[in-house]
Amino acid sequence: MIEFPLLSVMTFLPLAGVFLILMIRGDREDVERNSRHVALFTSFFVLAFAIFMYLRFDPSTADFQFVEKHKWLPGIAYHMGVDGISMLFVLLAAFLTPICIVAAWDSIKTRVKEFMIAFLVLESFMIGTFCALDAVLFYVFFEGVLLPMFLIIGIWGGPRRVYASYKFFLYTLLGSVLMLLALLTLYAQVGSTDIPTLMASPVARDMQLWLWLAFFASFAVKMPMWPVHTWLPDAHVEAPTAGSVILAGVLLKMGGYGFLRFSLPMFPEATLYFAPMVYWLSIIAIIYTSLVALVQEDMKKLIAYSSVAHMGFVTLGIFSATTQGVEGAIFQMLSHGLISGALFLCVGVVYDRLHTREISRYGGLVNNMPRYATIFMVFMLASVGLPGTSGFVGEFLVLLGAFQVSTIVAAFAATGVILGAAYMLLLYRRVIFGPQENEDTFKMPDLNAREYGMLVPLVILVLWLGINPAPIMDKISVSVDHLLTNYNAHIESAQAIQAEGGGK
Repeated sequence: MIEFPLLSVMTFLPLAGVFLILMIRGDREDVERNSRHVALFTSFFVLAFAIFMYLRFDPSTADFQFVEKHKWLPGIAYHMGVDGISMLFVLLAAFLTPICIVAAWDSIKTRVKEFMIAFLVLESFMIGTFCALDAVLFYVFFEGVLLPMFLIIGIWGGPRRVYASYKFFLYTLLGSVLMLLALLTLYAQVGSTDIPTLMASPVARDMQLWLWLAFFASFAVKMPMWPVHTWLPDAHVEAPTAGSVILAGVLLKMGGYGFLRFSLPMFPEATLYFAPMVYWLSIIAIIYTSLVALVQEDMKKLIAYSSVAHMGFVTLGIFSATTQGVEGAIFQMLSHGLISGALFLCVGVVYDRLHTREISRYGGLVNNMPRYATIFMVFMLASVGLPGTSGFVGEFLVLLGAFQVSTIVAAFAATGVILGAAYMLLLYRRVIFGPQENEDTFKMPDLNAREYGMLVPLVILVLWLGINPAPIMDKISVSVDHLLTNYNAHIESAQAIQAEGGGK
């Protein structure tokens, strides 16, 4: 099995599903039904391979595993591999995709065949992004994600879908153009686009500063960080439920993954130089977007702003460059992928029944949807960071890492936990326990079998990882230690050379 191209199979298997869907013929109902089934079965096969990869992964080494390398373009190789960090993001993408397909089973009624094709193409690009070990190959997958997501928002979204899709596309594309220029510069400096080679060949400090800013422009938009976050609420509000889930669950994590794969290992001196700026941008994101979330009347917009706040914890943890901070940031990204995806699914459940996301139109759902209220409560408390849920582990470790860097930064960041509790509890009180003034809410049925199938696996994972985070921490610890050891070695070496030069 060592020679089996596992990562290539996972990356391109969804495209095989696309080919099968394209071959489907018959009546409209038959085509739609068969398209859904092919997409679902394909995503389950990808998930099975991802679970196999997780079980066969050796956490005792920081080396890249399941490596594949073939000639592709002159000077550029088709190079794939995963370490303890990227492997978990591949698993997250493979896990959320079938859930999204199930979520779209009944809610997507037009162009079903095309929707399933777009989603499978999206899965292929997402997995490829986390597996790529060549910078150009990474860029191809990283940018490729934009196209199917642009179509998912622009075709199957809400009334302002065209505006939201173009805003999403232009924001993310503009940042990525700067990253492409940085990749070309790196190739000119180092003579390779191979990511392990680039990690081992840091460039001069002055050049690092410019390259760091170019990569930061792309990854900050993708996360998104304040103040380039404004595309996210519009995209979430207009996207169909499945699009919102995959956008919050996986696509936002590509920015954080980029910081871990490029910024810290390749530009250590620039990372140290710009870290204070990132701390304060993160704090502004945590506090400002939490305050904005407090006044939202649209459920999706509230959760979208909460995502920006939670991503502020991620950037704070990554650039603290401490073991607890980086491990907490990775855990927070994985946890947020599950929790925010589940919250968007919960919004989709009630939207399918009442066709509105206005908080004021709901109230008293605990009376006729008690099971929904219970599951929604689990995800709401996990988002708040209640101990015993996965949301607590990541935030606690990030704050612990930030405290080692700056007490003031940690104190400001901790206010985000309080504000997060305020807006999530307010949302839950108004929707679940508020006065049931809208007569239509009396007729809303509780969860059906399909919705249980979407939400119960997420409930189990959120609680299990909150009680027992070891399955995640054990996989990432060696890779994080290796990353930070090399980072600190580069910093110490640069400081020693600088001190020696100053002494002379």
